[in-house]
Amino acid sequence: MSLIEDFYDGLSPFYHLIYPDWESSVDRQGRQLADLIRNLWGSGAKSVLDVSCGIGTQSLGLAAEGFTVTGSDLSPASIDRARQEAASRGLDIRFSVCDMRKVEAHHPAEFDVVISADNSLPHLLTDSEIRQALKGMYSRLRPGGGCIITMRDYDQAERGRGLVKPYGVRESGGTRYLVWQVWGFEGDHYDLSMYFVADDMKSAAVKTHVMRSRYYAVSPDAVVELMRVAGFSEVQRLDGAFFQPVLVGRKCG
Repeated sequence: MSLIEDFYDGLSPFYHLIYPDWESSVDRQGRQLADLIRNLWGSGAKSVLDVSCGIGTQSLGLAAEGFTVTGSDLSPASIDRARQEAASRGLDIRFSVCDMRKVEAHHPAEFDVVISADNSLPHLLTDSEIRQALKGMYSRLRPGGGCIITMRDYDQAERGRGLVKPYGVRESGGTRYLVWQVWGFEGDHYDLSMYFVADDMKSAAVKTHVMRSRYYAVSPDAVVELMRVAGFSEVQRLDGAFFQPVLVGRKCG
């Protein structure tokens, strides 16, 4: 099992706790991405491939907005939860397990739009791996189709060791969770530990869940250039349209 797969398999039961209100975030992100797609590629863009769908945050929102969504992710546990979330909402989304570097072989169809949201791309630790994933995304687009990447602006990120990133206190199912991350940089890469301290408010039992992964603190400008190398045209960065910087490109044709 890869480090990334292990991280997201462990995170899948808790992922919604990253957000103060995950359900509202699903709705809001769905509307924001839908607006982007319609503004950039018109109302005829209907089919979406989400190559890093996780538990479905963006896929669920887009499907609720009327898009035909296909989602894949490296983590089997995340895909299992995404299927459950879609079924509970009555949404017809085809989910499957796939590494984003292998989407060309895994997904035979072409799509109007391909997305990778919520800082998933920087799990790939080299420019070569990112370029490979971007070329696969490009290959799955119909001529004229578009790509949307959302990611952290690492040019603005503090670098160092033992950097604490608090998420706050959440409550779910009678349990209170204290949620935070710890980052430790080594050059352009950093190790991340995600902590969920679960306090059973009925019994006062406390359990700490920790998941660990590694990221490449690649700048958005560098990813823009890698998108161009992968074949995308009209590549640009958009700020203010989403909670992270958005990088978009088009497949000519």
